[in-house]
Amino acid sequence: MEVIWFVLFAVLLAGYFALEGFDLGVGLLLPLLGRTREGRDRMVAAMAPYVLANEVWLVAVAGTLFGVYPLLEGEVLFKLYPLVVAMLLSWILRDAGLWFRRRLDGFRWRGFWDAMIAFGSLGLSFGWGMAVYAAATGFTAPAVHPVGVMLGAVVTLLFAFHGWTFLAWRAPGVFGASRSGRALAVSGAVAAVPAVGVLVGAMPYLLANSAPAATLNVLSVMVLPFAPIVLGAQVWVWRTFRPGKDAVQLPSFF
Repeated sequence: MEVIWFVLFAVLLAGYFALEGFDLGVGLLLPLLGRTREGRDRMVAAMAPYVLANEVWLVAVAGTLFGVYPLLEGEVLFKLYPLVVAMLLSWILRDAGLWFRRRLDGFRWRGFWDAMIAFGSLGLSFGWGMAVYAAATGFTAPAVHPVGVMLGAVVTLLFAFHGWTFLAWRAPGVFGASRSGRALAVSGAVAAVPAVGVLVGAMPYLLANSAPAATLNVLSVMVLPFAPIVLGAQVWVWRTFRPGKDAVQLPSFF
């Protein structure tokens, strides 16, 4: 049972990197590719239908981490407390920017919230790289470590590339390039490499810190039956908002 839940946790974390990665990547690219208000509106509209569905993966990752590996909860929250707080604030700022940017029509208002989207996306991307390095060391390394900072930069660049590929797939030609669904899948797999690499290295550590078998059995009964529903909802979102749909022309976040 420990191995089954480890595989599920690995799938969830890799799925989060592959899916939420392009949302964060689009946010990172907002100041670079969105040089006009119309361009920024199009970028946000391109990722808008996917944001909430992708964030479900983060909730699932957190729930699995603290349910299957309860002994790690204290280590994550205590040893990585500043990093966790910074990532939570970045998440709030990014989502607040998406929701508030069109509540008023002033130039400064939109500019401020667009900056918050970019800043929050940077904080989350960089923070994930530092967090996965800390996990790979069994949380023995300090929250700010040179190797962790380097991995944070790598994850940020991978997410930015994934976001660029997503825009080229979702809105072909609008931002100067066109990419196929296969190219998007490849960039998603590449974006998930840091998460997969860390999990492979940390597998013995995670298995040794799994919850008791009785707890895992209860979690299996309570959680696993809902997995097909979540997966089906993801498939529905991607089929509904694939390229060519009118939703790509929406100039705002809904």
